Amino acid sequence: MLMAHPAVLKNLVEQYETLRILHAEDGSPEVRQRMDDVAYTLCVATGTRDVDAALIAARHRLPGARPQDDSLLSA
Repeated sequence: MLMAHPAVLKNLVEQYETLRILHAEDGSPEVRQRMDDVAYTLCVATGTRDVDAALIAARHRLPGARPQDDSLLSA
């Protein structure tokens, strides 16, 4: 399976987290649609089926991540 470059994953994670905050504050359909689009892209880029698993997988591929460190699971 092809994996996205860590820089791409970092960007997607940052976008998703920002959009999640905006959606919590605003709740507009546009923000929700963009959040869904980024979640889908994260899933494709990480080979997962849901955004929570995609975020965990992406974070584990980022520089400085330690595979044995489960603290990423609660992030």
